[in-house]
Amino acid sequence: MREAGTSEGFDASRRAFLLKGAAVGGALVIGVGTGHGAAADAGVARDGGAGITQWVVVEPDDTVTVRIARSELGQGSFTGLAQLVCEELECDWRNVRAEYADVNEHMRRDCLWGSMVTGGSRSIRESQEMLRKAGAAARQMLVAAAAARWGVPPVECGASQGVITHAASGRTLTFGAVAAEAARREIPGQVALKGPKDWRLIGSPVPRFDIPDKTTGRQIYAADVRLPGLLHASIVQVPVFGGRLKSADVSAVSGTRGVRKVVVGDDFVAVVADNWWRANRAVRALPVEWDAGEHAAVTSDAIRARLRTGLDAADVPVARRDGEAEAVLASAPMVLEAEYHAPYLAHATLEPQTATALWQDGHLQVWVGTQNGEASIRAAAEEAGLPLERVNVHKLHAGGGFGRRGAHQDYTRQAVRLAMELPGTPVRLQWSREEDIRHDRYRPVESVRLRGALDEAGNWIAWQVRQAEQSILASVRPAAVRGGIDPVGVRAFADNPYDVPNFTNTYAMHDSHVPPGFWRAVAHTHNPYFRECFIDELCRLAGRDPVEFRRPLLAKSPKDLAVLEAAAKAVGWNDAAPEGVHRGIAVADAYGSFTAAAVELSVREERIVDVRRVVVALDCGHVVNPDAVIAQVEGGVAWALGMAMHEEITIRAGHVEQSNFTDYPVLRMHEMTARVEALLVPSGGFWGGVGEPPLAAVPAALCNALFAATGRRVRSLPLKRHGFSFA
Repeated sequence: MREAGTSEGFDASRRAFLLKGAAVGGALVIGVGTGHGAAADAGVARDGGAGITQWVVVEPDDTVTVRIARSELGQGSFTGLAQLVCEELECDWRNVRAEYADVNEHMRRDCLWGSMVTGGSRSIRESQEMLRKAGAAARQMLVAAAAARWGVPPVECGASQGVITHAASGRTLTFGAVAAEAARREIPGQVALKGPKDWRLIGSPVPRFDIPDKTTGRQIYAADVRLPGLLHASIVQVPVFGGRLKSADVSAVSGTRGVRKVVVGDDFVAVVADNWWRANRAVRALPVEWDAGEHAAVTSDAIRARLRTGLDAADVPVARRDGEAEAVLASAPMVLEAEYHAPYLAHATLEPQTATALWQDGHLQVWVGTQNGEASIRAAAEEAGLPLERVNVHKLHAGGGFGRRGAHQDYTRQAVRLAMELPGTPVRLQWSREEDIRHDRYRPVESVRLRGALDEAGNWIAWQVRQAEQSILASVRPAAVRGGIDPVGVRAFADNPYDVPNFTNTYAMHDSHVPPGFWRAVAHTHNPYFRECFIDELCRLAGRDPVEFRRPLLAKSPKDLAVLEAAAKAVGWNDAAPEGVHRGIAVADAYGSFTAAAVELSVREERIVDVRRVVVALDCGHVVNPDAVIAQVEGGVAWALGMAMHEEITIRAGHVEQSNFTDYPVLRMHEMTARVEALLVPSGGFWGGVGEPPLAAVPAALCNALFAATGRRVRSLPLKRHGFSFA
């Protein structure tokens, strides 16, 4: 890991940085614009002796290092983003490695790498153009350097597999041989990019960089950080959100074996000890009295009752209005009304929230697995009261994120607070599983009332959606809430693809003391479930097949229609299912991609569900690494099945009732009986997300299949609340 930096170079000129980078070794120093209108500058060698750049480093031994600004959370970004660069660079993939871009330099130099936020399935789709240009610019500089050495026009030279060739003479040079000369050339302002038909690396299933170390246990996560003199901390926080600490008897654990310090905050107590087990035992034994505050009587039932007032409210903001849904519903021959509900959900990342901090000689270092390097360094600097140039964040792979390690950096702030109490000593704070479950930032609770109208022929002519939910953006980006509507909360309704002439989507925001947060796929975890199950109900009322019912309604959204057709064909929708097997289907476009899911299941003893097969058709436009995309589909299906069957956070006396995997179960290996078929149907022409879209349609397809099997319409999750379980 890189040692703590200083403010050296913080306000250095572009020329000074270029000279410094070129002087430290024979490496190519290359960058491209980040949208700020200027080319990037070279940086300082990370390992000593090699030039460092914004995106690409080429060493004299032909090693190519690609700097990755986004975070690796298991989704394969470390590899996929490097593929984008190297497609245009024309290097030898066997010589490529990846490492994180420096968070500190990024912030000190006006967000040099564009964005370090990893969320919303944006890593590939928002980075692809700038990274391909970075590779193309590097290749152009290398070729120009070789041509200059030979005294020939660059147009007579080409590059492939890390070798530059002058076709007329047959002379060759490797990238590493001309890296130093290339580093001194001007960065090209404009570069041409390959067309998809010429891609060789993009679209190839190359092995991921992160898998070997994860397989062998060599991967270092925040929980694995060990530094000389390291102390360990465990924390307990006020059980009721918004409450305060009244008193803590610090003397009860001070002086006990291994305990070095007890830190008391406004709403927490932490124990620092020579190992985490002792710290955790001590903090649990410490006598603490909390002031629960005004929310001490809140329950899940009370929160749901408050949401119901939103469903019944007379005047709420309108997110979308087409035609005259209300008038049509009032006179339609067939009208269906249904209410759906989804609970709070926890992230339950395999690695609990963890960060290490060291405060020494007026500088702060933080080691953290994060989805948002910018948020981490800002939170650390604010907590310590330091300018950014005196803070260094060492970014690590995270043991699961799913939105938890993004905007909310409470654990980072706490680690910094503890380190400030022990100057010169690194302190690693790791939350217990109980703290992690009870002090999450939860996927919001939501209730929805849907009304739909059919004409005499069973055609869908109108529908009305009233949402009542807690807003995420109101707590993290309130300026993004416009006219009382959270644009994240209305996804899959306000932007639904169905061509129904009369539609109204209204939105009632009802916040709670329970803190909300982004959760994998966010609104697409429940809104498609509400929508697609309700459409299935309309199909039954109309006496129509669910696929045939949807087809004409999706005619104006051909990509949605195409994935519906693909999933239906793959599952054999028009063929008779095996005896005792029942099917459900659903459509959901999310994060720039289009998906449809089909589920086959059987039910025995009335409530035991055996999911036999799940087909997910995914159109994400272009596919960078097919293996990584297939893995995301498979993981998304497992995530969706576990969420739909098991997961629920409930509130009693103001606090979260669940505390561990015993009462907040996730999908177990023996429950994953389904054969998952990832059907990649990329249509090209756009770059969609992959990490979140695969799970969006699965809960609805599951519940639609469950209705086909049992005749029971499940309008709230999790399924265990209705007596169901997996085989």
